[in-house]
Amino acid sequence: MESKLKENIKVIPGGVTAAKGFEAAAAAAEIKYKGRTDMALIYSQTPCQTAGTFTSNIVKAAPVKWDQKIVAESPCAQAVVVNSGIANACTGAEGYGYCQETAAECAKVLGIPEDAVLVASTGVIGMQLPIDRLKKGITLLKEAKGSTIDHGTAAAKAIMTTDTVHKEIAVQVELSGKTVTIGGMCKGSGMIHPNMCTMLAFVTTDACISKEMLQRAVSEDVKDTFNMISVDGDTSTNDTLLVLANAAAENPRITEENEDYRKFAAALNTVNTCLAKKMAGDGEGATALFEVKIVGAKTKADAVTLSKSVVTSSLVKAAIYGHDANWGRILCAMGYSGVEFNPERVDLFFESPAGRLQIIENGVAVDYSEEEASRILSQPEVTALADVKMGEAEATAWGCDLTYDYVKINADYRS
Repeated sequence: MESKLKENIKVIPGGVTAAKGFEAAAAAAEIKYKGRTDMALIYSQTPCQTAGTFTSNIVKAAPVKWDQKIVAESPCAQAVVVNSGIANACTGAEGYGYCQETAAECAKVLGIPEDAVLVASTGVIGMQLPIDRLKKGITLLKEAKGSTIDHGTAAAKAIMTTDTVHKEIAVQVELSGKTVTIGGMCKGSGMIHPNMCTMLAFVTTDACISKEMLQRAVSEDVKDTFNMISVDGDTSTNDTLLVLANAAAENPRITEENEDYRKFAAALNTVNTCLAKKMAGDGEGATALFEVKIVGAKTKADAVTLSKSVVTSSLVKAAIYGHDANWGRILCAMGYSGVEFNPERVDLFFESPAGRLQIIENGVAVDYSEEEASRILSQPEVTALADVKMGEAEATAWGCDLTYDYVKINADYRS
């Protein structure tokens, strides 16, 4: 059923400006960085239904608290202001006050209600924002905003911190004869771990959908996308996923779990899966996206736990970096996951664009070529697939290899 729903989803160029009625901008406000853009704006010409999910960390940054309140209580949202360089986390009442000042300034400059402004920050924890520079940046953003693909790309670049590439995608799907577009951008490279991983992600759509159904789609989808990635096992203070829907596509309003809802949810999954994989593959210092597929599990929960256990193992990640088919580390990580399975029934395969190779059968190594295995593991995207032969459930998690550069980047992050 899921594959059939995805047959009519078309990937198109662009990101957050792909959907009708959305604009974006980037500005250099020198929040922390110099010589680059460090503020971004997403703006809808009309009010939007809004949904979101946020960090599971008890220590929540001020922008997370602000956005949680807006998503829960405001009738609509129309703008998102994002800064990079300083996270506005662990900044007390002063930091939360800066969120309100940012929203008030944006409301004044754009002529929209204060409670229609969402904010987000990423960067160093514990530093206070230079609010005067932030306010000046909002004026620059208004002057620079536009609806072209380039405007969306500029915004995606402005929110980067240790990211090495900007991350965006857009798709289209037909809902009751109307073309609906969903576009997104995100940032994330380090301090990434499942259960609302470390990231900022913003998705825009011109779909006409109720707030309740939008939140339901987002909350369900995050379980199989952003909650299934890990770079380093650290869950951030600032994790935020915001989805804005402005109804500009004029499709029949989605108010129940009908066919249009299922098609919309499948398209949203395409966007979120792509963004999640882009973050995992761009993990700090990474040379490869590492995908772990568990099939044949007794339950979905078992499959999720097993896949996460493997993708977060430092020893497995180091082996992937070394292009070493050290399958014992994978079986070990599955074994301490807490899931009951019979290790003497497990089959394991390595896959990449270079080919597919079975490594173990029924828990025992087959006669495979180490050279062939190394060749397969030398690709920029590699997959470990384990069949535990306990049932029909499956799950996929994404991570990256563990390299020397990860330590170098994080040792010098505040320097």
